[in-house]
Amino acid sequence: MRADYEFLKEAENASLEIPHDVTESVRDIVDTVRESGDDGVRELTRTFDEVDREALRVSDAEIEAAAEALTEAERRTIDNTIENVREFHEEQFAHLDGFEKEFEPGVTLGTRLLPVETAGVYVPGGRHPLVAAPAMTIVPAKVVGVETVVACAPPQPDGSVQPAQLYAMDRAGADEVYVAGGAQAVAAMAYGTETIPSVDKITGPGNIFVIEAKRQVYGRVGIDFLAGPTEVLVIADGTSDPEMIAADLLAQAEHDPRSRPILVVTDEGVAAAVEEELYAQLPALRTEETARECWEDNGEIVLAADLAEAAEIANDYAIEHLQVMVDEPRQLIDDLHEYGSLFLGHDAPVVFGDKAVGTNHTLPTLEVAKYSGGVNVTTYLRVLTHQELTPEGADSIAPWAASICKLEGTHAHQVSAEKRIISDESRELAEELGLDVE
Repeated sequence: MRADYEFLKEAENASLEIPHDVTESVRDIVDTVRESGDDGVRELTRTFDEVDREALRVSDAEIEAAAEALTEAERRTIDNTIENVREFHEEQFAHLDGFEKEFEPGVTLGTRLLPVETAGVYVPGGRHPLVAAPAMTIVPAKVVGVETVVACAPPQPDGSVQPAQLYAMDRAGADEVYVAGGAQAVAAMAYGTETIPSVDKITGPGNIFVIEAKRQVYGRVGIDFLAGPTEVLVIADGTSDPEMIAADLLAQAEHDPRSRPILVVTDEGVAAAVEEELYAQLPALRTEETARECWEDNGEIVLAADLAEAAEIANDYAIEHLQVMVDEPRQLIDDLHEYGSLFLGHDAPVVFGDKAVGTNHTLPTLEVAKYSGGVNVTTYLRVLTHQELTPEGADSIAPWAASICKLEGTHAHQVSAEKRIISDESRELAEELGLDVE
């Protein structure tokens, strides 16, 4: 962050550094699961969750019981989110396609978009078990045709999975659900145990131990990205409503004391009114303690000269959720290009994207938006190329390929290419390129 920005309130330490003791603890957890399999997962579940559960896989009876434990209204609410997420991601998938083209006679090249065969999703528990989370990670995988989606979630004190989350996992399309939380769940999906299968890619949010576990198993499996505590940045001006801004900032602050709620505003009076509103609204929140700690420790207010500078500041933050709460938000859309998800206007709060509208809430934090978007259908796709050449096509390419190989000193490659030279024209080109072709 540039030092010359005018901060009206600045956080002392807004970045997430993985403490060394966490790194070491996760390494021990991963090693335990890799070496001891199911027994390791059970041991770690007893240690960290204080739950002793023999069966790691959730049974059909448990899934049915979870559905019965919910009211009809609760089931309808979850189903609505899943349907909206499915509709959006199906439309997203419909606008992706591979291709095949004959670039020159006898040289046909192309791309195919194929899903990974197995995906593992982590569904976090914690302070507030996220009921919308299964839709965000499982639905896109099933939309693109992932054959097997494995879900892991931490146990409640009685050893079961939180009913709303379990119902959501089942309705979203999870093929297998396991009771395993934290770093041990990530390790189990990466290396496999006697019960929990290894997967090709792991996605989903989690706490600092889950983040570090994903980092440590990356390479053995693919991951979506490393995401820290949630972030929101609101761009505001004189047309903005301080009451709404305060509510939207607090909605993210309640997640975690290390969340990052940020206001970038062109009007100092609005800034003062927002801060006043924040402290007025806090006492009414059941999550006041967390939200207050978050705002006081990590909340920031930056004063911008105008909306153009506000957009520049927002790009510098590369924030997870970016809200543009001004009367004409689309005037900034071409200037904004570093964010996880963009929310345009006074009536597009993050809560809609997080819970119900249909876009994905598994998004990059900690400036990862500078090189990656959030979870989407492409998260579960592999972009695979292919090539088909006729003898004539190979003949036209061979001298060029052999010449590159000569420059590299990769002689066997060179011979492989030269064996495809069949025409006098290509032999002449090879000689021009300094090749000695028989």
